[in-house]
Amino acid sequence: MTQPAKPVTILMADDDPDDRQLTLEAFEEARLANDLRFVEDGAELLDYLHRRGKYTDPKSSPRPGIILLDLNMPRKDGREALAEIKADPRFRAIRVIVLTTSKAEEDVNRIYTLSAASYITKPVTFEALVEVVRTLGKYWLEIVELPDNGDTGT
Repeated sequence: MTQPAKPVTILMADDDPDDRQLTLEAFEEARLANDLRFVEDGAELLDYLHRRGKYTDPKSSPRPGIILLDLNMPRKDGREALAEIKADPRFRAIRVIVLTTSKAEEDVNRIYTLSAASYITKPVTFEALVEVVRTLGKYWLEIVELPDNGDTGT
């Protein structure tokens, strides 16, 4: 008998509103009912994690178990945000999955050096995005045992 899956908040950092909307629709199409939240760049992502500004209330900004991270964003890009996340012991256990348009080998190498969990190039079609989301859901939400998110609500 399988245990019911623990609820996992997924936080996506992406500056493109169309990409955020397509991802939301892909989650719906893949029937992933997880709490999916969005921020628009790396600076906002770190505000969310540190509970600064509009993210001070843990009820409205629960700690994510998974971060979907675009690399090319204004203010603070995904590379900088990932480096800061992994340098902070409070956030190190959060799985960061890079989902970006970049296919540059230097990005792939750097992202894994910074301890990202996965590097995925954004699919071109909606159907391919749905399949990526389904696969992510199967692997990260059903197969893998994620650590407790450590969110004490404080």
